[in-house]
Amino acid sequence: MRERTQLDQAISDYTSLKKELDDTVELIGMAEAEGDQDMIAEGERALRELAERAQKKQLESLLSGEADANDCYLEVNAGAGGTEAQDWAEMLLRMYVRWAEQHGYKVDWLEESPGEEAGIKSATVQIKGPNAYGWLKTESGVHRLVRISPFDSQARRHTSFASVAVSPVIDDSIEVTIEDKDLRIDTYRASGAGGQHVNKTDSAIRITHLPTGIVVSCQTDRSQHRNRAKAFEMLRARLYELELQKREADAQALQDAKTDIGWGHQIRSYVLQPYQMVKDLRTGVETSNSGAVLDGDIDRFLEASLASKLKGADERAATAE
Repeated sequence: MRERTQLDQAISDYTSLKKELDDTVELIGMAEAEGDQDMIAEGERALRELAERAQKKQLESLLSGEADANDCYLEVNAGAGGTEAQDWAEMLLRMYVRWAEQHGYKVDWLEESPGEEAGIKSATVQIKGPNAYGWLKTESGVHRLVRISPFDSQARRHTSFASVAVSPVIDDSIEVTIEDKDLRIDTYRASGAGGQHVNKTDSAIRITHLPTGIVVSCQTDRSQHRNRAKAFEMLRARLYELELQKREADAQALQDAKTDIGWGHQIRSYVLQPYQMVKDLRTGVETSNSGAVLDGDIDRFLEASLASKLKGADERAATAE
């Protein structure tokens, strides 16, 4: 039913765009016959808007990977640097939450480990909506911030790092085998927001998958049983993502980036001082409006990264032929 709804929406969007294009072309033709320059200019503006919408729909139509249509888990971890990096991790998470809300996606908070003074050490959210994983999958990597530190009494410039990991929420019908001997399961007391009950019992769960080193944790519920079930679901998703990477040859470059995340492997830089600029180091896309980006305006980066990934896949296919 979900696939049918998505196909119906895609066809409806195409039909709507085609009708608006035909109406606009007819309007411009009438305006030219009558010599109405204002109407011609209005029609040309409408054509440019239609072209932008069509380009975005074209990108959406290319989100055809096995898990692209799925919801996703998004995990943010602060890098080295204490309070500075933890504050940056919280800013980065807020950016993705704002982006999700602006696109009508639902955000569920699954785990959060607060920083000692400010920010977060790590956090995991689930973003629910059509193509959530498809849009965000290229965001995995290291994000770098340069600014005058609000925590430095001497107002010196600091560079901070945080890493982002995105994995798809997978359907229950997909089987992922997890051996008990491969797991280490720890319980601990939840921290952060959650009401008076949150620190009274060891309800939070952390699961480490020893062969891959993948670590997931959940503290969203007061029930240890439900937190354990959610953590296993997250682990299955991360393991499934690894399997997707192995099976998809045209995702090899993305796989390399994810498995080699280090502080020298930034995908995007955010500079707030001495000038303002956000630049994607993979596509070269940049903007000076860093405030808007940190408020969730990241579509230009997502679209460029997706287009670049698809272009690379096409070039590899052409070379193979």
